[in-house]
Amino acid sequence: QVQLSESGGGSVQSGESLRLSCTASGRISTFNAMGWYRQAPGKEREFVASSTSGGTTNYADSVQGRFAIFRDNAKNTLFLHMNNLKPEDTAVYYCSAGYFCSGYGCSFSGGFGPWGQGTQVTVSS
Repeated sequence: QVQLSESGGGSVQSGESLRLSCTASGRISTFNAMGWYRQAPGKEREFVASSTSGGTTNYADSVQGRFAIFRDNAKNTLFLHMNNLKPEDTAVYYCSAGYFCSGYGCSFSGGFGPWGQGTQVTVSS
């Protein structure tokens, strides 16, 4: 099974930017959809952004216009460019892959696809 590994998290000030990477152990072109999710302390995991192999992207309302998702099939990497970060963006960010992405994760017909281990993003005011 393809494994995913996130990187790029860190501690930044409000208004700054970060770029997260999700690198796969195999070809991400095999996944129709890939997405980013996040989980803040004491909260449930939530959808952030997704991208399909056809180029369709979707964003949570809270990040629309600030975040951009991009998949580089040649590098087998999914990126999340995060601009104008806010304290409420503080969370552990996870990437997911499958045939389609819902509010809970990216899935195949038989269940969830692979998840990464997560990368911490901390935004201070």
